[in-house]
Amino acid sequence: MAEEKEKSEGMLLEEQLGFNFPHIGKKAPEQVEAAAAFCEGYKVFLNGGKTERECVNLAVEMLEKAGYRPLDLSLHYEPGDKVYLVNRGKSILATTFGQKPLDQGVRINGAHIDSPRLDLKPCPMYEKSEIAYFKTHYYGGIRKYQWGTVPLAIHGVVVKKNGETVNICVGEDPQDPVFCVTDLLPHLAAKQNERKLGEGLKGEELNIVIGSLPFADETVKEPVKLLALKLLHDRYGIREEDFFRAEIEMVPSQKAVDVGLDRSLIGAYGQDDRVCAYTALMAEIETKAPLYTTITVLTDKEEIGSEGNTGMNSAYLRHYIEDLAELAEVKPRQVLRNALCLSSDVNAAYDPTFSDVFEANNASYINKGCVLTKYTGARGKSGANDASAEIMAKVIHAMETFGVYWQAGELGAVDQGGGGTIAKYVAQLDVDVVDLGVPVLSMHAPFELVSKLDVYNTYKAFKAFLNFL
Repeated sequence: MAEEKEKSEGMLLEEQLGFNFPHIGKKAPEQVEAAAAFCEGYKVFLNGGKTERECVNLAVEMLEKAGYRPLDLSLHYEPGDKVYLVNRGKSILATTFGQKPLDQGVRINGAHIDSPRLDLKPCPMYEKSEIAYFKTHYYGGIRKYQWGTVPLAIHGVVVKKNGETVNICVGEDPQDPVFCVTDLLPHLAAKQNERKLGEGLKGEELNIVIGSLPFADETVKEPVKLLALKLLHDRYGIREEDFFRAEIEMVPSQKAVDVGLDRSLIGAYGQDDRVCAYTALMAEIETKAPLYTTITVLTDKEEIGSEGNTGMNSAYLRHYIEDLAELAEVKPRQVLRNALCLSSDVNAAYDPTFSDVFEANNASYINKGCVLTKYTGARGKSGANDASAEIMAKVIHAMETFGVYWQAGELGAVDQGGGGTIAKYVAQLDVDVVDLGVPVLSMHAPFELVSKLDVYNTYKAFKAFLNFL
């Protein structure tokens, strides 16, 4: 074998001073198998938790199996004890008590469990030209044209007039029917093709087909609608008036699947941000004796600005910390002031097909690990939490000490767009916070892609955060 060419002074200096984020598959091929095994549980979580309520129910099952119990303010807790609290069925907090006094701070890891979707309007059912439909109002930032001709499932909860709560799910079982929004055939779409892409399907055109057969009675004014309503009543005992007391979401019925001949990617609905929710939850469950008390938050409403009393732009996290502080007989402001938080949310992975909207040197890439995002926001960092150098240094040190593959990233090129996370709402509590999560291809589409290696290293990063920092 020929001798290796002696490296020049410049080459040696470049190695010493320069830096590149490596492809994990090249640098650590031994992780491929471990990442694939870890992601089997993640796919089960995605399939079982397509709404925020379902994610909370899954989380409760996982937490109780791991020994967590509902927070009881009449009890005294010791290091290693594990508790959780459900907020109105749509967000959840889990804690492992640490060895250090609470007023020395806590370690908060927050991810959101809501995803873009089509919500039913309060009065959704109608019939037109002998087809029965649901009227929808889209939730979150969707590209409306992507939701046409996609098989959809009904998920939701109805509180009936008698007070009974009924959970609805149609379209997930292989024996179930599915539903969809129709679109024009290309032969008749000349006028539609003249629309801007954002209006390829308009909001009031996102009408979901739910039936086409009539109820057998010539005296009925809307027989197709009536038969659809009867079938819902037969299955769930609900009436049309019950829709006013309901939260019903239409989501893709597609199951989580491996993508690529090498099975390196996962394709599924709702990976923004359930990919961070699952990895955060697993890291929390596996934390046994942390130095600092942990608070893992799976929160709601991020996709519409974290509003409402189940979103992070509310007081529920602060109240939870106040309750813990009262138990420990310390001041809540000291707990918050010394706290450190990861806003665990995804970033846009570099897509070579649409490279012009990225700045390549500051984009995140699949298979290079979790993404540390110093700031989000839009234009001149509007609406951003801009993490300090000190916080960046702490989190990077923890990840590198724990052998985590990570990368830095922005959400697209400057002035191309932008976005927000829960970070700024946590920062309002006087808490140091930075964003960290998984790079995603086709973010906010009905079918998103993530790398198994990135998912695995995000889980490792969360374990490092909870156990090392």
